[in-house]
Amino acid sequence: MKIFVLILIAYLLGSIPTGLWIGKYFYHTNLREHGSGNTGTTNTFRILGFKAGIVTLTIDILKGTLATVLPGLLGVTTVSPLLIGFFAILGHTLPIFAQFKGGKAVATSAGVLLGYAPAFLVFLIVVFLVTLYLFSMISLSSVTVSVVGILSVLIFPSFHFLLQSYDWLFTILIILIASIIIVRHRDNMKRIQSKTENLVPFGLNLSHQKPKRA
Repeated sequence: MKIFVLILIAYLLGSIPTGLWIGKYFYHTNLREHGSGNTGTTNTFRILGFKAGIVTLTIDILKGTLATVLPGLLGVTTVSPLLIGFFAILGHTLPIFAQFKGGKAVATSAGVLLGYAPAFLVFLIVVFLVTLYLFSMISLSSVTVSVVGILSVLIFPSFHFLLQSYDWLFTILIILIASIIIVRHRDNMKRIQSKTENLVPFGLNLSHQKPKRA
C-alpha cells in the first residue's frame, strides 16, 4: 500500500503543469497557443520570459527530486527511489491535470537524477552545456544528453567512472527515460534536418539553422 501511495504522489507531483499554469494565471497566456505549443521550460522561456522560465525550470526539477527522495523521507526501503521518481517523469509527460499533454521530460528527469545520482547529473549537464554552446539548440542538447546517458550507463561501470558498478534497474530506467526524451523531440529533429529549428540567442550554431520567423 505504501508503494502504491508513493507512486500516486509521484505521478501527481509530476502532473503539475507548471508552465501552463504560470502562463494562464500570471500572464493570461496559454502556452499551447504560442511558440512550439509545448508547456515545458523551453517554450516558457521563449514566450513568457526569463522569470517565468526560471520558476518553471526550478519547479519541474524539484518535482522529480522530491518524488525520488520521498521513499527515504518516509522510511520506505522496499522500493528503489529511482522507480518512484520515474512516475514523476511519467506524470510530467502525461499529466492528469492537463489533458495528458505535457512537457518533454528533460527538467523532471534531471530532478530525478539530482535526487539519486547527482554526480552523474553534473556530467550530463556539462555535456548539455557544451552541446548547447556549439549548436545553440536546447532540443539537440537534450537529445545528445539522452544518447550520452544511455551509452554512459552501459560503459562507465566497466571503468568505475562515476558509476561504480552495474545497477540494472538504474540502467533500464535511464534507457527508458532517455528514450522518452528522444521520442518527445521527434518534431524538433525534423526541424533540425530541415535547418529550421529554434535557437537560443548565443552559441556557435554550427549546423547553421535558420528558424522561420513568425
